[in-house]
Amino acid sequence: MQKVARILGLIAIAVVIFAAIIISFNQKTPNSEKVWDKDTTVGNMEAENYFIIYSDIVCPYCVAFENAIIENEDEFQKYIKENDILVEVRLSDFLYEYGQSNPISSRYSAEAVYCAKKEGKFWDYYNYVIPYVWNNYFKISGKNAFMELNAKKKDFWINIGKETGLGDDFENCVKNDETLPEIMEIAKKTVQNIDGMPYFKFNKYIFSGFSLDQGWEHVKMHFAQGLKSK
Repeated sequence: MQKVARILGLIAIAVVIFAAIIISFNQKTPNSEKVWDKDTTVGNMEAENYFIIYSDIVCPYCVAFENAIIENEDEFQKYIKENDILVEVRLSDFLYEYGQSNPISSRYSAEAVYCAKKEGKFWDYYNYVIPYVWNNYFKISGKNAFMELNAKKKDFWINIGKETGLGDDFENCVKNDETLPEIMEIAKKTVQNIDGMPYFKFNKYIFSGFSLDQGWEHVKMHFAQGLKSK
């Protein structure tokens, strides 16, 4: 009887351990533990679906994708709410740090965005600068506008901030490189997670690249693939 009891006890322990392993395996990591910066997210923090945009403002294909979203903001907001999606933008000076041509405007533009974030206006700057760059540069000249943008100095990105209502603190932040350590750290983390720019992760669906002649309908096609990939 004692032998039987010992065997049953061992079986019970094994079942408990196995169940714990299964539960642990299936337990989803909260989005709050995966997000790099909650100030660059939109949507429900505990959403069932998690979409990440890796971006650089002087990357024409990044801007094409993001501008399509901004141009359809109302539908986009409705879409992420109805489908329970958390969206995070991981913007950095990736092309300056790790690109082949090291465009300095990659750094200047990222610094400006994060200086705006310091004042609680990340989305104000982001939602203004993406359409501005798209409509005045990439939409007109395509990827050839890349070099034109790279010739822009800090004042160019500062003036864009002023058009969104940012003032002297923002200007001094950009001029004094106050956010440079932050964006360099983000770029360092980015290169460990992606193979190129732009790069997108939506649940288990990963895609890179976007055509300059594609728009909102193509964005939604990628969204649909991401929702299917859970």
